[in-house]
Amino acid sequence: MSVQVVASKMAEVELKDIEKPVVKCEPVVSPTTPVISNVAAAVDPTLPTPSPNLMKMPQASAMKRTDPQHNGGEAFISPDGTVTEAPRTVKKQIQFADQKQEFNKRPTKIGRRSLSRSISQSSTDSYSSAASYTDSSDDETSPRDKQQKNSKGSSDFCIKNIKQADFGRREIEIAEQEMPALMALRKRAQGEKPLAGAKIVGCTHITAQTAVLMETLAALGAQCRWAACNIYSTQNEVAAALAEGGFAVFAWKGESEDDFWWCIDRCVNVEGWQPNMILDDGGDLTHWIYKKYPNMFKKIKGIVEESVTGVHRLYQLSKAGKLCVPAMNVNDSVTKQKFDNLYCCRESILDGLKRTTDVMFGGKQVVVCGYGEVGKGCCAALKAMGSIVYVTEIDPICALQACMDGFRLVKLNEVIRQVDIVITCTGNKNVVVREYLDRMKNGCIVCNMGHSNTEIDVASLRTPELTWERVRSQVDHVIWPDGKRIVLLAEGRLLNLSCSTVPTFVLSITATTQALALIELYNAPEGRYKQDVYLLPKKMDEYVASLHLPTFDAHLTELTDEQAKYLGLNKNGPFKPNYYR
Repeated sequence: MSVQVVASKMAEVELKDIEKPVVKCEPVVSPTTPVISNVAAAVDPTLPTPSPNLMKMPQASAMKRTDPQHNGGEAFISPDGTVTEAPRTVKKQIQFADQKQEFNKRPTKIGRRSLSRSISQSSTDSYSSAASYTDSSDDETSPRDKQQKNSKGSSDFCIKNIKQADFGRREIEIAEQEMPALMALRKRAQGEKPLAGAKIVGCTHITAQTAVLMETLAALGAQCRWAACNIYSTQNEVAAALAEGGFAVFAWKGESEDDFWWCIDRCVNVEGWQPNMILDDGGDLTHWIYKKYPNMFKKIKGIVEESVTGVHRLYQLSKAGKLCVPAMNVNDSVTKQKFDNLYCCRESILDGLKRTTDVMFGGKQVVVCGYGEVGKGCCAALKAMGSIVYVTEIDPICALQACMDGFRLVKLNEVIRQVDIVITCTGNKNVVVREYLDRMKNGCIVCNMGHSNTEIDVASLRTPELTWERVRSQVDHVIWPDGKRIVLLAEGRLLNLSCSTVPTFVLSITATTQALALIELYNAPEGRYKQDVYLLPKKMDEYVASLHLPTFDAHLTELTDEQAKYLGLNKNGPFKPNYYR
């Protein structure tokens, strides 16, 4: 560590009291947040220009430095660079209660506050460790046992702590800066309200990005009631901001299984209010209504589903003849597949691995199981960082793409003994089984980037001869009797949502697609959509993409009349057939 000591300050610090060098820091000044470019005007003259609120970071009068190796000592650094050492205090070292216990014997909390796994497929597929100002464990009282009201006197919500609303509002404002298309759609509500009269019940991850979507739907005229699709992913401060804003939100981070279904039921079963649209992520909300309130489908106009699991459930209902309303498959839209799955994973795979393991990628041998859009994103990122990347694949077309992109195609058993990192992203089950886990080298990192938590056979590791050791949140050592250990991330669940975050701009693309799908189904004339599952029209896919282009100062080339006639296309699109993905 380099040290700069100013002579005039030497007398202020007793060197004999300092065990580590003192670093003089200058105060940090946050740059001004850039204003979003004129999105609406560049794409559609009828859309007014978004004018998001600019945020200013407060400048702290002093900064506190804590050195964990300095016996708990703290130093306060003032803006002028003066360093003052605080009195030392004895701090208790935090111990994980389960570090020396077998995984299946870890202590659990009692009652509804226990973090028992939900039997719901989607609610256990992934969860988020996004920063929350107050962790769910700070207050053991269940939100269901609290009586809370917002500033307007409403109590039609159930969240962790309404007092966190100000923090959540700031996070939502930050997210708005990276979601230009939704902000453009919201401005359109000043005149036209395409969702006027819509009563939308939603079950998605409740994050700052989802909050921007919900507030946009409300600006377009909709009434919304919302629950979380995942027991771990809710940002408590964002839920508080939504509740303060008048939304009926029922969610908090760390719900139990009973809480999960209770929250969904509170959204659906309310006197004097019945939904006519469903926005789902995983199919749990749709399943609950089918199971408990089937008569509601008489007034529901359509379902919009965003996830692989939920879409699979819808196709099963359609095949069995039990789907009684039209459904829109957003997961397989071009904007979801090509952007969310590819570009999102290209960035978040590195983020998740770095946050959990601090691994250096240069020279590491990595095997990526699956070369779909998620696999392509992961491989591109790792290759760019200097890793040696192998690919496993069952589809000859994807396999040929991997070869043409410069990756060596292998079977997993051919490289399992030598690789440093194993990443699954197939959407299948039992891709990495106990046989492969037994053969891995000491220190091998194992993680999943696929949608489901079934790709790594984690259940086979919960045996008496293996020891589980918690390293930190979402990071476990699984130790064999001979001392070999592997590093398992997020217990085999989705790495990027479990251990890091997802880029907001990518979520803007997906959320805009969801909003347009809701508008299409709600306003479609009777008979346009039957009781089946549909893909988003390509015209809307292209519109979502065009709304995001001005962010990059991009300028589309327009076809001439002659060129359009030659290609047999409309000058304004769509430019791809409906079967294009």
